[in-house]
Amino acid sequence: MLRVGLTGGIGSGKSTVARRLERLGATIVDADQIAREVVEPGSPAFEAIVERFGPDIVAADGGLDRPALGRIVFGDPQALADLEAITHPAIWELTATRMATARRNGIVVHDMPILVEKGLSADYHLVIVVDTPEDERVRRLVEDRGMEASDARARIAVQASDEQRYAAADAVLENTGSVADLHAAVDALWQDRIVVFDENVRLGIVSRRPDELTLSEPRERWADDAARLMGRIGKALGERALSIDHVGSTAIPGVLAKDVIDLQIGVRDLRDADSAAFVDAMAAAGFPRSAGHWWDSGADGKDWPKRLFGNADPQRVAHIHVREYGTEGWTWALRFRDWMRADAAAREGYAEFKRGLQRRIARTADYAAAKEPWFARAHRDALSWASRTGWHPDR
Repeated sequence: MLRVGLTGGIGSGKSTVARRLERLGATIVDADQIAREVVEPGSPAFEAIVERFGPDIVAADGGLDRPALGRIVFGDPQALADLEAITHPAIWELTATRMATARRNGIVVHDMPILVEKGLSADYHLVIVVDTPEDERVRRLVEDRGMEASDARARIAVQASDEQRYAAADAVLENTGSVADLHAAVDALWQDRIVVFDENVRLGIVSRRPDELTLSEPRERWADDAARLMGRIGKALGERALSIDHVGSTAIPGVLAKDVIDLQIGVRDLRDADSAAFVDAMAAAGFPRSAGHWWDSGADGKDWPKRLFGNADPQRVAHIHVREYGTEGWTWALRFRDWMRADAAAREGYAEFKRGLQRRIARTADYAAAKEPWFARAHRDALSWASRTGWHPDR
């Protein structure tokens, strides 16, 4: 089952996206609908809310007077915390039930307005953010929902910022045009990414880049991409992962690189990464194992063994290197990254070396082989830097 988190600020058009995804074949688990269900008259949560906030929040039809309750909790952190303490356990329980009963071979979309605020990105294989400029969202709230403009802006202000949503997003749907434009964007995302991602997870397929060498200028989103992947891996593996780090060229600001996120997982013993529990947990989270045993040609002349996993997302290729914590290979990846981050001259030299390779090499496999002599020299320089600075991987 592919789990997709869908979010966006109030007035962004998230519900329109959810309806389109449902029409395309997704099962929608609607957080707002669940929140209404758990406070229906007669429910334990309803009774607890009335006891806490008084009879004035009961409407004429016997249900909750949501505007009245909203006026009480909006702007009152303690009142809001009390309300959430009552409702959230019931909401999460019913959400878990709905997710568990969804089709096992289907795509489940959790329509979750406060996904970013609650830090839930690691719960999903993919997070979609619907993005609309604030002024447009205010206009929609005023015209479509009858809000006062000041009230609309106040509600937007207490939600996650655009920057926070962008950092949490694997995919951003810009909703600034017509409904037809938004539908077309959803359809393309569904066909080109979500459906392929779902199939890759079910079949254990690792997404790969073409062998044609393409280096990209540094991208700010690489750090955010790595953080999301590390969060998902950490949730999947728990204590089986002693460390999870962003390594490689995309972890070094200012250096051009293949658009591939390199991550390193440190484990007690490589046999841990061979266990069914480890492999199955990674696969379920969207990170299938690459068959066979892998190694790096160590700077000490020895082979440094590792295991290799990848990402099933067709639009976010990642290489996930599993190495024994504290070994030469594990340490080298961290030391090289930190040296490059700290030494501007070394960093620029590495970037220029890569530009030269890009001008004369066409295939990724040849590019990797051509870097080996440079890395042999860099190893000595990195060791010298670490000795001068007192670098240690655990600091």
